[in-house]
Amino acid sequence: MLWSELYRPKGRDDIIGQDEVVRHLTSFADAQSVPHMLISGPHGTGKSAAVECLAKRLYGENWEANTTVFSAADLLGRGRSALETDERFSMIYRKDRSLIVNFKQIVKWYASMRPLDADFKLVVFEDAHGLTFEAQQALRRTMERYSATCRFVFVTVRPSAIIPAIASRCLPLFFAPIASDLVRARLEEILAAEGAIVPADDLDLIVHAAQGDLRRAIMYLQIAARSEKDFDLAEVSHSETGNVAASAFEAIRAGNFDAARRIAESLMIEYGLSAREVVGELREVVRREYNHPALAIALADADHRLCQNANDFVQINALLARIAREVFSEESAATL
Repeated sequence: MLWSELYRPKGRDDIIGQDEVVRHLTSFADAQSVPHMLISGPHGTGKSAAVECLAKRLYGENWEANTTVFSAADLLGRGRSALETDERFSMIYRKDRSLIVNFKQIVKWYASMRPLDADFKLVVFEDAHGLTFEAQQALRRTMERYSATCRFVFVTVRPSAIIPAIASRCLPLFFAPIASDLVRARLEEILAAEGAIVPADDLDLIVHAAQGDLRRAIMYLQIAARSEKDFDLAEVSHSETGNVAASAFEAIRAGNFDAARRIAESLMIEYGLSAREVVGELREVVRREYNHPALAIALADADHRLCQNANDFVQINALLARIAREVFSEESAATL
């Protein structure tokens, strides 16, 4: 079994590094008063686990009956044929209607269902950045109509993808990347529980490579613990998204800024990365292939602005423009 699933948080005390947000969620549950929420933050920081813990504290044994979880990819990303064959929606789906009309009907159906022994139920959208503009516009009316008996929770790594009409109706809660010392402490706990050994140097590399993503750190840890040969983190962590990020630099060097912009945006739209994760992928390319102080400064500045929940696309485009201007201009290219 994957350690990332085995050691997934079971209760609020298992969610590390998010004390303030967990405190708010706990107070909502104890007061039996939950607002619509927009929960954002990088992958592997405890967003989905925290929502599940909220539901369990709210509803007790009935938490599954009173909580409906949708994946934006399931509802919209796979097209009409996927909805038609999904047994959850078989009684609601209509072949003669468009995808967006079926989406509206499905959400209304679940939102209108009466909660079991509670005043309201939870409807949760995982990967909410995958909801199209039309789908979000449809949700606005549904939120207004069923707000008395239903609370909507949007979970996303890219809050800028949520339209203002939805975001303004939600309480924003941000899950920050988990501090390195907390990640390392959790990894050591897992090693102790599994009776496994990973060299301290490898553990340091795993913590650094995870960049605050505890789920990724645990996956690397399991690979390192079960590896029969020397653990090569660079080989394990090399990914398709890293190759895409490298092609963005190649486009900038070739003077094709529009292509670089489209490549970087594809990492967010097609691969589902947050803007900070895109910056992280670009940073890994810089470490491998380039040596220019302006690159490190530009990436650090972009990462800082994105920590303040700045617009993802604007900041990534600004970063690429700065790199093209300060690093890959004719004058700067000679220093690479």
